[in-house]
Amino acid sequence: MEDIEDLLVGRGGAPPGFRLPLAAVGINPKHKKSKPNLKQIPLTQDSLTPQSPKIPGTQTIYIKTFGCSHNQSDSEYMAGQLSAFGYALSDTPEEADLWLINTCTVKSPSQSAMDTLISKCKNARKPLVVAGCVPQGSRDLKELEGVSIVGVQQIDRVVEVVEETLKGHEVRLLNRKTLPALDLPKVRKNKFVEILPINVGCLGACTYCKTKHARGHLGSYTVDSLVCRVRTVIADGVKEIWLSSEDTGAYGRDIGVNLPFLLKAIVAELPLDGSTMLRIGMTNPPFILEHLKEIADVLSHPCVYTFLHVPVQSGSDTVLSAMNREYTMSEFRTVVDTLTELVPGMQIATDIICGFPGETDEDFAQTVSLIKEYKFPQVHISQFYPRPGTPAARMKKVPSTIVKRRSRELTSVFESFTPYNGMEGRVERIWITEIATDGIHLVGHTKGYVQVLVAAPESMLGTSAIVKIISVGRWSVFGEVIEILNQINEDTASCKRESNQDKCSPCSNSDEACACSREADPCACGLESCGEQISLEESTVLRNDMRPDDRDTQNLIGWFLRKRKNHEQKWMESGIALGSKEKQEWPSKRMGEWGFVDLALLGGMLASLLTILALFLHLGFRNFPSN
Repeated sequence: MEDIEDLLVGRGGAPPGFRLPLAAVGINPKHKKSKPNLKQIPLTQDSLTPQSPKIPGTQTIYIKTFGCSHNQSDSEYMAGQLSAFGYALSDTPEEADLWLINTCTVKSPSQSAMDTLISKCKNARKPLVVAGCVPQGSRDLKELEGVSIVGVQQIDRVVEVVEETLKGHEVRLLNRKTLPALDLPKVRKNKFVEILPINVGCLGACTYCKTKHARGHLGSYTVDSLVCRVRTVIADGVKEIWLSSEDTGAYGRDIGVNLPFLLKAIVAELPLDGSTMLRIGMTNPPFILEHLKEIADVLSHPCVYTFLHVPVQSGSDTVLSAMNREYTMSEFRTVVDTLTELVPGMQIATDIICGFPGETDEDFAQTVSLIKEYKFPQVHISQFYPRPGTPAARMKKVPSTIVKRRSRELTSVFESFTPYNGMEGRVERIWITEIATDGIHLVGHTKGYVQVLVAAPESMLGTSAIVKIISVGRWSVFGEVIEILNQINEDTASCKRESNQDKCSPCSNSDEACACSREADPCACGLESCGEQISLEESTVLRNDMRPDDRDTQNLIGWFLRKRKNHEQKWMESGIALGSKEKQEWPSKRMGEWGFVDLALLGGMLASLLTILALFLHLGFRNFPSN
């Protein structure tokens, strides 16, 4: 067994899509153990049987994910890379050759579940790779001894780690580097939902939070890279885009932009028919206070869910100060009241931590009063769990019996609400993206992100429909489909831009130079997306039968031809307009009415004629004496 510490070549390791040769990696071998005397060991038939070699990329991988949507996105990226290199993915751990566990460090129960799974893996003698926030924030945990580790900023190198782990090496990649690329291969858990991380880390320093130890300080992706990713996933057929991060509201403060600027750029890329919806992820109050009006404008857009997750954690200013949350209850109320007033149908979810160190009965009563006042449709209630290494872990604890009692009391208050009672009989548009756990209903969401269950065939997945709400429950409502909306051609819809474009070009990317054109394969202007006269099935066969080099060449040639076609179409349209209007008026125009372009063309023609005449005269005079 060998230990490979932080495999790095240069700054960023191997480029995406390439294996890093072991020869290029620094290996720190462990202390060698004394070798047994082979002469004293009797050879059995089993020991003489040669082991069949394991070819990289032929094994099966089991991936288990704990935690937030950002973690889910990381797992999808890792699954995509492994699948691209030939590894099979399985939901059954017993069938897998290696287990990959993506961990969460927010709460103790999540880490306990991780510990249990690691023990099962070791008992099954399966190679194991642990990723996520736990190893990044607590790399010296006893449970992580003898297993390979992938840090949160090293997910683009998971193939290397898996290959070396299968060979018997212990690999640990925990160094921080540049953010992983957004165009890595991805296998989505739900093919209709793209979880798009817009930044990692945060600007806060909450006293109870362990995630900051793992994800670190704020690091934002550029607006251009995020917009390019949005174009790509829309072309892939995604119907919901979830913006995810540890704090969405803090986006861009490290690169000189802000969240409203990004949101407007993304909304401009969404199809105008509303076939793809945007959901804005969790944001803490301090970083959206100055942008409430702009955020409200975006939430009011037809293609954006009027839903926002704004965690408050406590209704007491005293507790908020002890948590170092950097806002007051008055500021939280300003956020909720402003968005509710400016955005029709606005739905806000929040979080509460019960039993934070120092929380008194009066503090808790203020929290209960807050929840009763606003009757939030979604409240995530959790007990305080001291996380090792955080300031709150050293504070005086509230007795566990009191913490549990407060949690039960607040849960009872929350569950007494009936937030959807007024919806029965209403007609709503919903977006359907998944199958319910009962296997009978499909799950859709209204613009306010209310969950609607409909009895409908699976063929409606990924569609939008008009439904009538026939009954309501505590957590969701039931609807009856009235109409399946006819979506306009996605290739045309995806290129319409509400802010700057009246007409649509044949290509799904209206820009002359596609932002993705440097990488032909993932370009949004794929063969299917540009109105080519070829069926989806035929194009799939063509792509699968080609070598990668041929496929890249065809994509580049196709992009060039489509670009030329767009120019020809624009020229023809302008020519038709000229022939129908200005061309008929041209003979009657006086020279003084000619435009700059007309005069420039005429001047160029006269200059050319004079040059040719001068050339002939020059040649004639040179040849004259010889005659």
